Amino acid sequence: MANAGNEIAFKKETIAKLLTRSFKEDKTKVSSDAVILVTEMLKVFVEEATRRAVKQASSEDCDTIDIEHFEKILPQLLLDF
Repeated sequence: MANAGNEIAFKKETIAKLLTRSFKEDKTKVSSDAVILVTEMLKVFVEEATRRAVKQASSEDCDTIDIEHFEKILPQLLLDF
């Protein structure tokens, strides 16, 4: 994950490689539009997970976000997406 300031960004090449690894046939291709779409969806997912983890940590009066905060928000996050 490349990070320019506070902007979340994923390399399109990495996303394309992850997508093609899940295909059963070698002939299946991924269009550049599909890679852009999946990259944007992943970005939204990570941003929302971060927001919810921050909210969970603040509700517990914590200054730092730990993996436990993420684990607490994960079930509902997955249901929402």
